Amino acid sequence: SGRGLFAAGFRRGDIVLNTFSYHLTPGGFILDSGARAIGCVVIPAGPGNTEQQLEVIEHLRPTAYAGTPDFLKILLDAAEQKGRNAGSIRKAVVSGAAFPPSLQAEIKRRGVDAYQIYATADLGCIAYESPAREGLIVNEDVLLEIVRPGTGEPVPDGEVGEIVVTSFDHDHPWIRLALGDLSAIMPGTSPCGRTNVRIRGWLGRADQTTKVKGMFVRPEQLAEIGKRHPEVGRLRLVVTREGEADAMALLAECAQPSDALAQRLAESLRAVTKLGGRVELVAPSSLPNDGKVIEDRRALT
Repeated sequence: SGRGLFAAGFRRGDIVLNTFSYHLTPGGFILDSGARAIGCVVIPAGPGNTEQQLEVIEHLRPTAYAGTPDFLKILLDAAEQKGRNAGSIRKAVVSGAAFPPSLQAEIKRRGVDAYQIYATADLGCIAYESPAREGLIVNEDVLLEIVRPGTGEPVPDGEVGEIVVTSFDHDHPWIRLALGDLSAIMPGTSPCGRTNVRIRGWLGRADQTTKVKGMFVRPEQLAEIGKRHPEVGRLRLVVTREGEADAMALLAECAQPSDALAQRLAESLRAVTKLGGRVELVAPSSLPNDGKVIEDRRALT
């Protein structure tokens, strides 16, 4: 994580308030070791205990914060409400939760320059944000792929899919670990000068398994249908409610649609999922580029 911290402006001599947990999770230690590696002093604060955190901030004057974006806002709000001085914190790395533009703007308004790190307990820092703020730069210690959910097959650059990471760490190697998160490869390199691959950041979860008429339907089953029909492109199964019953529609991108192809797809859908559904052939590249293979609309209807 040291590389990501350095990109966020952390430097030797900075005092870092590390609010990631050190208990039954490696999060605290991951950021702690990275900060120490680049010469920072670390306050192992852990999460929670807002009042005590404010006392620590006032007495030890940390210059940087590491933790979730939500807890950073809680600390800044509490300091403002109680008239406490948290102004020493001018930079931050955040992870473990979504960091939407609205929250980014709010943190920036409070005078804190915050950057995102994408990390997991198994691998540590996978990608990080730089001052260019154009996507997340993949850490040089890992190999990252974007694959179609449920298949393990790489998708073209720019297409949304599941993040799969390989690490050749001597003590703790991982080969194509599927993380269950969605993202996409960005073209080109970062304007900040770092040349490694970039991803768009966290775009949601890849696990799209759903239950239809009491039967589980999984992305792997859609991948199997695609293998049976190489003449079609991307597939998307839309699940809805019709007449107080579950209903499925298989949308298939196809350059040369025909009733015969639709019939064959319907037969494969029933054979693979054990459920019937209608088939709709659509134009190539017309399905949304959001990584979804199964779209459950029942909660919205």
